[in-house]
Amino acid sequence: MADECWKPEYTERAERFWAVYQVAHDVSDRTGQAVGIDPVTGKVWFGESMLDIMSQQEIAKEEAPLFYSRVGRRAYGRKGRRR
Repeated sequence: MADECWKPEYTERAERFWAVYQVAHDVSDRTGQAVGIDPVTGKVWFGESMLDIMSQQEIAKEEAPLFYSRVGRRAYGRKGRRR
């Protein structure tokens, strides 16, 4: 998805959906997995990686832009080195 399709409010909405989802569902057995959250519908996808989730979306013929994270972490990935 091109960056110009992503609206600034999508990030906040996806993070809210994810917080609500985690309260309603036990995701402790999915720690470290990738998670994709649809910021419009709140649908949650799990997989081993972003590419895995994208493949699942393609099979399901869904093209919604997703916010990606990792279960148990604040961000999907990290740039730079640790200090």
